[in-house]
Amino acid sequence: MSRFAEVIVLARDAEDVMEPLTHPDAGREWHQCFTRVDDSVFTGAGTGSAECYLWVIQFTRHNWRGLLAHLEALPWPDPRSVQVLVHDEEDDCFGLWMIYDGRLTEVPLPRTARHLNPEVSVTGRLSRTDRD
Repeated sequence: MSRFAEVIVLARDAEDVMEPLTHPDAGREWHQCFTRVDDSVFTGAGTGSAECYLWVIQFTRHNWRGLLAHLEALPWPDPRSVQVLVHDEEDDCFGLWMIYDGRLTEVPLPRTARHLNPEVSVTGRLSRTDRD
């Protein structure tokens, strides 16, 4: 099944944790690689600083089921700073997951509703409830 999903990970001091996810690994349940986004994107400079708090990935298939569990299990240096934004193809907006009590948990967004459908989407469809 072909469908798109974009995932953004924000986390402080997580360069060492995220670095292995920027390279292929046949042992992972999902196979795409994250791309590091450093501060050169904002400054227009050719190279960024050593600090990076943002990684992005796009999935072109329905093959990222293990991603959220994998991210949850990582040894984050500052788990309270971890934010995972997920936008599946049919979502109206990005959903937000954060680590609470050691678990990656979806944060309810005002005026949205999640409709689970495992055959269609890994996370279900996130819809706005305030649209006409």
